[in-house]
Amino acid sequence: MARSAREYLRRHPVAAFETVGGQFVLGVRSTRYLALDLIRGRFPVEEFVRQAAFMASAAMLPTIFVALPIGVTLSIQFGLLAGQVGATSLAGAASGLAVIRQGAPMVAALLMAAAVGSAVCADLGSRRIRDEIDAMEVMGISVVRRLVVPRFAASILVSVSLTGFVCFVGFLGGYLFNVFVQRGAPGSFVATFASFATVGDLVLAVVKAVVYGAIVAVVACEKGLSARGGPAGVANAVNSTVVASVLLLMLVNVAFTQLYLLLFPRAGL
Repeated sequence: MARSAREYLRRHPVAAFETVGGQFVLGVRSTRYLALDLIRGRFPVEEFVRQAAFMASAAMLPTIFVALPIGVTLSIQFGLLAGQVGATSLAGAASGLAVIRQGAPMVAALLMAAAVGSAVCADLGSRRIRDEIDAMEVMGISVVRRLVVPRFAASILVSVSLTGFVCFVGFLGGYLFNVFVQRGAPGSFVATFASFATVGDLVLAVVKAVVYGAIVAVVACEKGLSARGGPAGVANAVNSTVVASVLLLMLVNVAFTQLYLLLFPRAGL
């Protein structure tokens, strides 16, 4: 057992660096091929539309059911906190900004990782174990350009769309709960949010959504293309896709938040 532990500690860091390196290279290649195909007019629009429609249908319904509780929960917490410090009029600004800056991008990204990332990984992993990927490589067809790039672009588009949708649903849920349950003033909720929210907050949410969508697509595609060991290997790849995506999204979210606060400090709320 001690030998197994030593072997694991010796091999795991190397495997982790190889995985991260492979994902980084795949992300760079996907971005480069996407830009080149758009410029040259060779972008596979039909496959892109098909993948985007599939991703939206897979993630839309769970997003609705998660966005409403998130908006209501934030409204409850910030309403209680505002009442304790005697600033109940700022509940709208606090809950609305929390949804736009943190809630919406993370909710959309986590649902993308769980619903979309697992499906993309399972699709590509199944192609790998059926030797379809090897057949494409033998025929000289670029797997990245044919399979990864459309999913990469579709994931970014759907992530941005879901983020905007979660912003709307989360803010609406918080507004309705604040007005009809907590007996807050409708005008105060909207006015305080409009006073403190800026275009930079929306830009930050969109940038986060683009990066998160790209991360989910790259991780899912890399895990699917590297699946080995038959159906069990595909199942393990799907599981590792969700886990790795969530951990990476959390780390990137912390980095984004700290960088934004450093570059655009605020004296108030």
